[in-house]
Amino acid sequence: MRAIRAAVVREKSGPFELEEIQLDAPREHEVLVEIRGTGICHTDVVVRDQYFPTPLPAVLGHEGAGVVVEVGSAVTKVAPGDHVVLSYASCGVCANCQKGLYGYCPDLYARNFSGARPDGSSPCCSAHGQPLSGYFFAQSSFGEFALATERNVVKVRRDVPIEIMGPLGCGIQTGAGAVMNALKPGAGSSIAVFGAGSVGLAAIMAARVVGCTTIVAVDLNAGRLALARELGATHTIEAGANDPVEQIKALTAGEGVQYSLECTGVPKVVRQAVDSLRLTGTCGVIGVAPLGTEVVLDLNSILFGRNVRGIIEGDSIPDIFIPQLIDLWKQGRFPFDRLVKKYPLSQINEAVHASERGEVLKAIVIP
Repeated sequence: MRAIRAAVVREKSGPFELEEIQLDAPREHEVLVEIRGTGICHTDVVVRDQYFPTPLPAVLGHEGAGVVVEVGSAVTKVAPGDHVVLSYASCGVCANCQKGLYGYCPDLYARNFSGARPDGSSPCCSAHGQPLSGYFFAQSSFGEFALATERNVVKVRRDVPIEIMGPLGCGIQTGAGAVMNALKPGAGSSIAVFGAGSVGLAAIMAARVVGCTTIVAVDLNAGRLALARELGATHTIEAGANDPVEQIKALTAGEGVQYSLECTGVPKVVRQAVDSLRLTGTCGVIGVAPLGTEVVLDLNSILFGRNVRGIIEGDSIPDIFIPQLIDLWKQGRFPFDRLVKKYPLSQINEAVHASERGEVLKAIVIP
């Protein structure tokens, strides 16, 4: 066991409390990582608030990045000293994982949200031996160290600032991958992105990378829309003052866009994203909503060749996609660092509140 500092949520909607906990040594296929920075994601907040019922008290955090300290006896993928980004967990043996569809592993929820290893054990406990939910997304990286698995660590180049790379493991790869891996718009195509938070802005940057020539950003926040234009949006729509569907159709000679991406998880916005499509268009849904959230769509709209599909983690194979995003960043073509603001781990509650208020796009806490 190793004594570390970590942020613990002890009750529904409660604060993150910085305390000393005990962390296991790595098992056979596990990797111990010294965390250099962890992004705060909307999913951490919805679990804190128990929309997803990961048992509390818990150590959350699932956009970690750092340096490998120790590896289990069977690990060959990384070695101590390697720089890594931590991503999501999957089983690796089911039919979908064998096809590279890791986000659609039937065991995805249990491996990422149960708060325990697949055998039911947790790798951490309080300083007094009280059980804690850990292994959140097979990392629980809101702390000085995290225990991950060989499958969900991604080795990355050492000539980049590792402390800001963690969001590539979830939020940024979700937005960018939804465009580049799932929707796959061709050069010259049109896309509307509903929600210009960090995920939506990552999608907008990706749309520019792949050559979309009409890129519409839709949001309530004028400041985010201004940044969206700087990052690649050709048009912006302030949804509080305009009807996004009417505006999008006006921009596209009445047809609608070929692709839309819904990043908010709000049923009304999902409907707008679908209704803004032209015939045979495709809407990708990546916004997180409480379990049981329902959406009403016009059947006649779907009947005429429009498609709606959910997308998990950007349909990415993290070992391939995350290094690609880093290479694009190094070339200046994917400037996700413009979304980032760093906070010390001791200010994690301030970072979360700033994110909830929309003042920060991607907060990263530094141990």
